[in-house]
Amino acid sequence: MTHDVAHVQEFFGARAAGWDARFPGDDPAFAVGVAALGLRTGDVVLDAGCGTGRALPVLRAAVGSSGKVIRADITREMLEAGARTGRGRAGTLLLADVARLPLRPESLDAVFAAGLFGHLRQPAENLREMARVVRPGGRLALFHVIGRAALAARQGRPLTKNDLLEETNVRPLLRSSGWQLASYADEDAYFLALAVRQS
Repeated sequence: MTHDVAHVQEFFGARAAGWDARFPGDDPAFAVGVAALGLRTGDVVLDAGCGTGRALPVLRAAVGSSGKVIRADITREMLEAGARTGRGRAGTLLLADVARLPLRPESLDAVFAAGLFGHLRQPAENLREMARVVRPGGRLALFHVIGRAALAARQGRPLTKNDLLEETNVRPLLRSSGWQLASYADEDAYFLALAVRQS
């Protein structure tokens, strides 16, 4: 897929209205991904590339009423589709690119990035930007509701060792971007690379 901003916005903008209906059974997988972040009551978490906000209920429950969920997406139609479901009331919405987050340095406890990684134009730079806004010791979850093999099959492409989310590729990429890979799971039911922000 092309990683050009306009192309990403066009692709997801055209699909926003029916996005949730396409993936009705994903809630349990989101619960697994969010649980791995180890969020605590009062934490501040960014849902990066949040789309319609399908992870929002689980993120909101994890940080409680004293915590904060910030939802950022580059596609206005996705944010609007999520708002129509009522999800917009449970988190702060940002129309923003993860390449330039309008957030203060070290202002977050964690970042949840579901289905985002394959759409990043500059993965190393984007990971560095996410590291910039997370406190040392904070966490990042690179997540997908299906594993890499299932995702490649869905997209009609072969799964190769050159895939950036292959463990031997993502580990040094994270390290060079301010993160340390803490755990890696590539199951049929989900993909999760959990990283910790280095000081």
